[in-house]
Amino acid sequence: MGDIRQVPVTELPNDFSDEVGRVLLDVREDDEWAAGHVRGATHIPLGDVPARIEEIDPDAELLVVCHSSGRSMRVLQYLAQIGYEGSCVSGGMVEWVQQGKPVETGSTGS
Repeated sequence: MGDIRQVPVTELPNDFSDEVGRVLLDVREDDEWAAGHVRGATHIPLGDVPARIEEIDPDAELLVVCHSSGRSMRVLQYLAQIGYEGSCVSGGMVEWVQQGKPVETGSTGS
């Protein structure tokens, strides 16, 4: 897992709604997403990524987030095998919240 780039949450915007050419992919489960997610993130649960791969822009800068980084790393390893590049949000949503960054709740969104 050492070859996957990690990005600290402190280097990311609080809201991805207006980010052009940049995707924050949240691979947590539906209940985790509803409990709190980054505004403007794209939500595709880990197990759905292969079936929904067309929803991920291969030309965008891809950042992947989960609870604490484990699932993000697995998704990034899979994506690397099929030609996608991306970075892991270091510490995941646990670190996001610890840094005091804002979250939205509810099941609406991408």
